Amino acid sequence: MGIQFKTTAQMAIMARAGVVVEAALAAARTAAVVGATTADVDAAAAAVIAERGATSNFLGYHGFPATTCVSVNDEVVHGIPGNRVLEDGDVVSIDCGAIVEGWHGDSAITLVIGDTPDPDDVALSDATRTAMWAGIAALTTAKRLNEVGAAIEDVAIAARLHPMEGFVGHGIGTEMHQEPDVLNYRVRGRLPKVQPGMCLAIEPMFIRGTDQSLTLSDEWTVVSADGSRAAHWEHSVAVHEAGIWVLTASDGGAEGLAPFGVVPVPAW
Repeated sequence: MGIQFKTTAQMAIMARAGVVVEAALAAARTAAVVGATTADVDAAAAAVIAERGATSNFLGYHGFPATTCVSVNDEVVHGIPGNRVLEDGDVVSIDCGAIVEGWHGDSAITLVIGDTPDPDDVALSDATRTAMWAGIAALTTAKRLNEVGAAIEDVAIAARLHPMEGFVGHGIGTEMHQEPDVLNYRVRGRLPKVQPGMCLAIEPMFIRGTDQSLTLSDEWTVVSADGSRAAHWEHSVAVHEAGIWVLTASDGGAEGLAPFGVVPVPAW
C-alpha cells in the first residue's frame, strides 16, 4: 500500500478521534485502582468511546475481544482485559484506540498503582514516557525516521533499560496500523524520509530486564521473557508543513514537548 499521506482536513478528523482516545484513557486511568479488575478498566474506556459516538478500533481487530489492551507487570503489550484483580504496586499499561468518520486514533499510558509503588517501576514508566516525547520531538527536525528511533534508544540507554525487540510504532490513518514502521532503536539502514502528511504512532516499550519477549497461549498477550516488568507509552502524531501536532493530546503535545523546546502547531 505504501505510506498514506493525509491532508490537513483529514488530520483534523484524526485529531477528533485522538481527543476521544485521550478521554477514554483518562477514564481508564481513574478506573485502574487496587481491587478493580482489568475488565473494569476496559469498561470505563468503552463507555467514553460510546458516549462520544466513536467506534473502538481494538474491539474485533483480528478477533481481539476488548476495547483496550490492559497489560500488567511483565505483560508488555496486548493484555486481554478480564477478571484479574489489580494489586498494590502493579504496573498497568493501557492501550486504546477509536475511529471517527473512518479515521483512527491510538494512544497508550502506563500507571504504577496503589500506595507502595516500587521506585524502579516508577522510573521505568517515567523513562518510557520521556522516550516517547523525545521521539516525537525528533520528528520536528528529523530527515529520516532513523532519528526517531535513535532519540528513543538514547533515553533507554541513559536509564539502563531495553526497548522491546520486534515491536514498533507505525503509520496510522484510515487503518490503525499502516506503513511505515517506526522503530524504537537505531538501525544501520536508511528508513523512510519524514515528510508532511505523515501520521505516525510513536510507542516505545521498555523492559527492566531482557529485551526479549514471549507471546502467551492466548495468542495476544506479550510478556517479557525473564518476567521483568515493562512499560508502554504511545501518542499518534501528525507531521505537516508548519510542524507537528500530537493528535491524541488535546493540547497538541505542548506540555510533553516543552522540555524539548518544541512548540506544536496545528495544521488546521
